[in-house]
Amino acid sequence: MTNRSNQDDKLNPLSAHFRHFAEVDFRSSSPLYERLALGVADDAEMLALAAFTPPSQPPTLLLFGVVQYLLLKQPDVPLAAFYPTITNAVPPSEDPYPYFYAFCMSHRDEIIQLLTTRLVQTHEVGRCALLLPIYGIVASRTNYQSLSLVDVGCSAGLNLLWDRYAYDYGDGQLYGDAASPLKLTCELRGEHRPPLPTRLSPVANRLGIDLNPIDLRDLDAVLWLKALIWPEHTERVANLERAIEVLQQHPPHLLAGSVLDHLPQLIAATPGDTILCIYHTYSLYQLSPADRERLSGIISAASFTRDIYWFGIEGNRDGNFVTMTCYQHGMGEETLLARCQPHGRWLEWLI
Repeated sequence: MTNRSNQDDKLNPLSAHFRHFAEVDFRSSSPLYERLALGVADDAEMLALAAFTPPSQPPTLLLFGVVQYLLLKQPDVPLAAFYPTITNAVPPSEDPYPYFYAFCMSHRDEIIQLLTTRLVQTHEVGRCALLLPIYGIVASRTNYQSLSLVDVGCSAGLNLLWDRYAYDYGDGQLYGDAASPLKLTCELRGEHRPPLPTRLSPVANRLGIDLNPIDLRDLDAVLWLKALIWPEHTERVANLERAIEVLQQHPPHLLAGSVLDHLPQLIAATPGDTILCIYHTYSLYQLSPADRERLSGIISAASFTRDIYWFGIEGNRDGNFVTMTCYQHGMGEETLLARCQPHGRWLEWLI
């Protein structure tokens, strides 16, 4: 009786987690994942499988990423027919959940091994369209002085190359590098318009920090990044492939390790004649509140000797937000700039 009670205590929050993703994150964005998440939420066997996810990782995204990773290697199995990212075809009209359940049960051991060893490092290059207006703010404040970039939780480093992409915000003008093989499209919403830069500051240094940076020369690593993209989002897959083309021509420097361990030395080594921009996109949630305080303290202390722009995108139950803080003389006040769609599909500027 006690064991059953303990199991229920563990699985009930997992069920709520899957249901929340179905009703909030996947609804209107991924019909397949919405259906699968609702199915898992009511399935004790599947919840027990998802429970192998490490505490630091989101179970829904990791389980679904692992399954799609296996399907990318086995595109002929029946379940793969429901994934437009794999088949480039209209999926069957029948219920996909029985196929999903059967696949997971028949590959249970392999799924457990991947759940316990893989990380959700969704690398969404579309988020650069949400950050471009901040680079416009920095450029206007600093008279287009050269930038030094540090991407906290950089994954494969694609967002370090933001100035090598083209941007279409639907106003008839193309921003960024018009000759880029990658054009990112972002819808502007609301009454205010962001400060989209018609001229970019030059980038002198690009550095990414991640506990496990992804090497895009590794074909299996590329496959894992594709597996983390939701099944209906075929344009995101195409954007990832084009961004990889750019990265192969201009590979940034990526550092493996903890930002808390490395950031003080990195700031000290940054050339003083550049503007230091430290940013994050959906990575701070992996830090504890105490570690986020430590990170803020490192940046605050370093700003006694130089100005530092600290900005990024994070989400919570109230939505997804773009924020910026300029640290000067040990002080910084966060400014809420915009609401956004997590993958960069739309941006609502607020100021």
